[in-house]
Amino acid sequence: MPKVNLFSKIVGLFIIMLLPIIGLYSYSNHISTEVLDSELNRSNTNQLVFFQNQVNSSIDLLGLWPNLLIQDPDIANLRDYYVELDNLDLPAITMVKRIQTKLSIQESSSNWKSNLAIYSPTLARVITVNDAVPYNKETLAARLKRGWQVKPLGGDGFRFSLMTALPYNNLSQATDTGLLIEVSFDSSNIQGMLDQFKRDGRRDPFYYNEEWGTIYNRTADQQLGNRLIAQLDESGLLVGGSHTVQVNGERYLVNIVRSETIGWDLIDYIPLSDVLQPINQTNRLFYYSVGLLLLMSCLIAYMLYAQVQVPIKQLVISFQKLKNGDYGVRLTPKGRGNNEFKFVFIRFNLMVQQIQELFENVYLEKIHVREAKLKQLQSQINPHFFYNCFSFISSMAKLENYQSVIAMSQNLSNYYRYTTRQERDLVDAREEIDFVRNYLDIQQMRMSRLSYELDIPEHLLRFQIPPLVIQPLVENAVIHGIEQSPDAARIRISGEYDGEFAAITVEDNGVGLDPERLFSLQYQLTRPMEQEMGCGLWNVHQRLHLRFGASSGIVLSPSPLGGLKVQIRWNVTREKQIEQTPTGKGHHND
Repeated sequence: MPKVNLFSKIVGLFIIMLLPIIGLYSYSNHISTEVLDSELNRSNTNQLVFFQNQVNSSIDLLGLWPNLLIQDPDIANLRDYYVELDNLDLPAITMVKRIQTKLSIQESSSNWKSNLAIYSPTLARVITVNDAVPYNKETLAARLKRGWQVKPLGGDGFRFSLMTALPYNNLSQATDTGLLIEVSFDSSNIQGMLDQFKRDGRRDPFYYNEEWGTIYNRTADQQLGNRLIAQLDESGLLVGGSHTVQVNGERYLVNIVRSETIGWDLIDYIPLSDVLQPINQTNRLFYYSVGLLLLMSCLIAYMLYAQVQVPIKQLVISFQKLKNGDYGVRLTPKGRGNNEFKFVFIRFNLMVQQIQELFENVYLEKIHVREAKLKQLQSQINPHFFYNCFSFISSMAKLENYQSVIAMSQNLSNYYRYTTRQERDLVDAREEIDFVRNYLDIQQMRMSRLSYELDIPEHLLRFQIPPLVIQPLVENAVIHGIEQSPDAARIRISGEYDGEFAAITVEDNGVGLDPERLFSLQYQLTRPMEQEMGCGLWNVHQRLHLRFGASSGIVLSPSPLGGLKVQIRWNVTREKQIEQTPTGKGHHND
């Protein structure tokens, strides 16, 4: 599970604290918006219904005029007045003038601009305020329909008209007997009322009829109105009630009230952005405040993180480095002033400095002790081989084989010259291989069946190794491997390097060791030297172990040649570190 730092914890805590507040505010805001929508819809609908009632009252009042006019004696007599002449006589003209005066008075009684016309079948005339002219019965018959009729005018206007037959009989028979009274008005009257209604703060109310079209107020945005109608029609919402419609990316609250008198829908719309603007401003202010509070919380959390957790983390990392042996670690106090962590950092640096000085002193003493031990171990190898060589020279001298004595003396001279150079701690592997070659040449003089092969890569010959670490392995192969078996005669010396460890292997085809004895010998190399154990292999293993670390030393295993395989391994990278160590001036650090 990943670790969570102090900064993340504090920020998370603030977020957890703010979430319930944001949730409660959002829920309260949602409820308030719903209540506002409901109240706004109810208020808009009530105002539209009131306005629609005013329009309907004006229209209904106009529709009652025929009933009022029929009570007039002149108009009632007109139904029974009959003239066969093409031109009216004086009594008829006088009666028409009186009727026209009464029609004018009736038209003036309303705020709406309206027109009254009386169709008299007996006079074959249509009487208006300004004239009394003949009319065409067929044309009139085509217009006889019940209810208010609509006729488009030039431009965007409409004319509304209502036919009333007197007496109240079938309209189809009114062209022959009785009277027809027509009351009409144009849509400019409705436009005037829409203009007055808009001045009360409404947003472009208008009338719409699916068959005839739209009646806008005089300052309406007709393009937006047409889009609203198209959207409502497409969504199937052209019915009474309240709806929300989106046009051009903006949402509108639309209220529709139908006029049962003329069959037109009164439509009013308000952009929700205007209605919800105060709420949106409050929401923005709240969320800005929450964002600012969260930002301040992050700043406080960061200050706590930088001033507390970062120094503690630096202390933990420094102690871990100190545990791993890095005594050069130091802490740098940050910031000005004297705070608690600056005091702790200074004391930590002083403590590490004292520990480092103490370890350097102990380290130098340890190096001196190991150098002395190396010298002691190295000196144990030198006398081991000379006894056999002098015995061979003595035998060859008795046999008067002077060439062998000379060859042995020369090889022994080279051998002795190499072993006496004990002032060097490390030599090139090439020198050690040349020394081993001298030794094998000496052994070949003693044992003619002995053969050997050297397969050492050129780059490995340049590596540094302690002197006299390969010769004891070859000597053991000759004495314990080849000499113990009359059929054994082969020794192979090879080398390899894997980028970190270098290795030189000595193999023979001698008697070898069984697995139990091989395991026991490998184990004894890591233990203190015992009396019954030879010092050759143990000496080499300990020298490599002391010089190059615990991963270096001797590895024993069976050889593919049939005998024993002995391999020395040393850490080349550690050798380079030893050479680069500034302390000790040539001493090494295990």
